[in-house]
Amino acid sequence: MKKISALLVLCSFLFVASCSSDENNSSPDAVTVDKNLNKQQTGSSANDLLSDRKFKSLVIEVVYVNGFEPSTAAITNFVNFLNARTFKPGGITVVKRGIPSPGTAPYSNEEIVAIEDANRTKYNLVDQIAVWAFFADGKSDKDAGNSFVLGTAYRNTSFVIYEQTLHGLSDSAFEPNRSVLETTVITHEFGHVLGLTNFGTAMQSNHEDTDNPKHCNNKSCLMYWTFDLSAAIGSMGTSGNVPQLDAQCIADLRANGGR
Repeated sequence: MKKISALLVLCSFLFVASCSSDENNSSPDAVTVDKNLNKQQTGSSANDLLSDRKFKSLVIEVVYVNGFEPSTAAITNFVNFLNARTFKPGGITVVKRGIPSPGTAPYSNEEIVAIEDANRTKYNLVDQIAVWAFFADGKSDKDAGNSFVLGTAYRNTSFVIYEQTLHGLSDSAFEPNRSVLETTVITHEFGHVLGLTNFGTAMQSNHEDTDNPKHCNNKSCLMYWTFDLSAAIGSMGTSGNVPQLDAQCIADLRANGGR
């Protein structure tokens, strides 16, 4: 059994990018793509993602470094999570592709942003909202000793999963099943993209952990801070169970346009 006492930091950082826009001039009916709409603060597009008020469909652009593709089960679980919490009558589409390694690991927040800007192709269009999910081949430069960052939600429609780190913490004896660990990290990070907890989606009851801001104070909730601990994720993984959002977090999402 590996002795892992790592703090798996599944938290988000705020990032507001400079304005950018592209215009496709290939035809008179070309659509202007305002990339800045996908470069806003984490949690600020929660209502757009949850409701069908403006956007009727959702496309998830999953980009991974070759050799670090997330499991099919984890992506299926992620889509199921979204279907359960959002209103998208036009459907949820996933597009996946691999890219060569950027070769700059360990990755800083700024490098992750630069990788997205160089490789992202899906942006909000008309009534479809777009999400970027990057699966990296290296660790975060925020890792220190036995403390590991597994994922970060860093823009209103963007998050990164440090897939190489997940590989090192899963699928061995007494370690989590990889797809279960992937699902936990992906859905936790996307919970922050959806504005949980008190991160852009207003709380309907006071359930933010004051000692661990932007996390729920319910020990069994997906957004509880102890799921940042390897011991908690390990015990969850061996049981094959992914933690779920509690009633308080679901109430917050429903009040902001979700299911």
